[in-house]
Amino acid sequence: MIGIVDYKAGNLTSVARALHYLGVPCEVTDDPEMLDACDRIIFPGVGAAGEAMINLRNKGMDRRLREWVASGKPTLGICLGTQVIFDRSEENDAACLGIVPGSVRRFPENMKDQEGRFLKIPHMGWNQVAFSRPHPVFTGLPAEAEFYFVHSYYPNPTDSGYALAWTDYGLRFCAVIARRNLVAVQFHPEKSGIPGLQILANFCRWGGQDAQ
Repeated sequence: MIGIVDYKAGNLTSVARALHYLGVPCEVTDDPEMLDACDRIIFPGVGAAGEAMINLRNKGMDRRLREWVASGKPTLGICLGTQVIFDRSEENDAACLGIVPGSVRRFPENMKDQEGRFLKIPHMGWNQVAFSRPHPVFTGLPAEAEFYFVHSYYPNPTDSGYALAWTDYGLRFCAVIARRNLVAVQFHPEKSGIPGLQILANFCRWGGQDAQ
């Protein structure tokens, strides 16, 4: 059983629908005891970092998430669920979970593409992701695969060794984090068609060991 952490952030049902499509049993819940019993955890969400952290602390989920990751349970962060695993976010100047050293930064204003055109914030749309090394959760993806992003802030790990993949949008930013039994993506696999479903299916089979 896969537990989807409910902390009043959006997009939880989209992840559940994608897992149901794959035939994988899952439960969307804010009950830590139910999540304790799950084989693996998905921590998705859209919204603001400050409000997300308030909701997590009110439920005691901040401590439990740290415990689940520390225990070796396979864990997947998605979008906001990726951002709040870091120490701090520039959004709301929020103190976050501190599972991965680093911060979350806002895209600068007046970014331009290679043709000199101003880029919109939030970054919204399809982009390719360049992987720096293999990982079991991301096997079988076509080289030309693109993934769907919606975000104004991006992960900035202190140690670039945690960055598994990168994307360019005005600047080069970390799009995938991998650390032992934790993987986290800034894009939305549940909204990224067949390649996104491949990532979710791989995660559902993953034993929690990095390829490195």
